[in-house]
Amino acid sequence: MTALRLIAAAMVAGLLSAPAMAEEIPVFKLQMKDGQMIPPRVIVPAGKKFKLEVMNIGKTPAEFESTPLRKEKVLGPGAESFLVFQPLAPGEYKFFDEFHMKTGQGVIVAK
Repeated sequence: MTALRLIAAAMVAGLLSAPAMAEEIPVFKLQMKDGQMIPPRVIVPAGKKFKLEVMNIGKTPAEFESTPLRKEKVLGPGAESFLVFQPLAPGEYKFFDEFHMKTGQGVIVAK
């Protein structure tokens, strides 16, 4: 019984210290409004995982899509969601709104 208590105590200690060790990832915001990206350039740290919160503040559907990043997310009017990106090499990565191809263009810049 003592061995089981030791194992349980070790597991609890490990679980309690896990959040303190976990590194929070940076969060960036992108609004999509009927073919407009706000902001059109999202600057993120190169070599670091990050989260992009995407909000459709327009009256029509929007789709965040990036071919080089292999990500896409469809949002109805008023909807919001997020995408998590693995660390990127320095450079520029284009994205677009597939529902508004002519005007809905943007770029993620990893520096």
